[in-house]
Amino acid sequence: MSAVATYHPLLVKYLAQLSAHPLRTKAITTGSLCFLQEVLGSVLSGLPAKPCKDAPAPLRALAKAHIDIKAAKMAIYGLLVSAPLSHVLVQYLQKAFAGKTSPGARIAQIVASNLLVSPIQTAAYLASMAIINGATTLDEVIKTVKAGFFSVIRISWVVSPLSLTFAQKFIPVELWVPFFNLVQFVLGTYFNMRVKQLRIAAIKKAEQEKRDREPKD
Repeated sequence: MSAVATYHPLLVKYLAQLSAHPLRTKAITTGSLCFLQEVLGSVLSGLPAKPCKDAPAPLRALAKAHIDIKAAKMAIYGLLVSAPLSHVLVQYLQKAFAGKTSPGARIAQIVASNLLVSPIQTAAYLASMAIINGATTLDEVIKTVKAGFFSVIRISWVVSPLSLTFAQKFIPVELWVPFFNLVQFVLGTYFNMRVKQLRIAAIKKAEQEKRDREPKD
């Protein structure tokens, strides 16, 4: 009996779609997870919802749930940028090390992932986030990438080897895509939440400083 047959029926169906339509399945999955990251990050950070009073009731309800234009943009990023790029890069990486299970080959795979795959994904992520957050010129995008590149890549260089080593030892190859999606979703949600918490703290600090500067009776 195939090992896949022992998995949950929904997982079996997902893996079947992943095998038959890999890029489409990855794109839909990543787009959905990026959407959820943005929504959950807003909720967990305590970011106040700002529904428009004049908007129709369904739109106000969506705004209260933090389902907004930025969440939609994050979904588009996952669908059209993150998933296709990751699909191509990981595909080349897996082909390069297919059938190689020696300790040296595993280390080489991790090094290749850190030095080739992670930098490209990091640059694409930061450029996309710059555009989603309002950058309108190439110079603004480049500045965002330069400012955040090493902060993000350092985290990636820690998480990527650990998750890849864990996958090499304990995760069947057919489950690598769901496993790495889960890792990226958890980390993405955490970073999204932290960024929003820092933004809230900065706003509160600015408001407090403004009150302190106001003349007192």
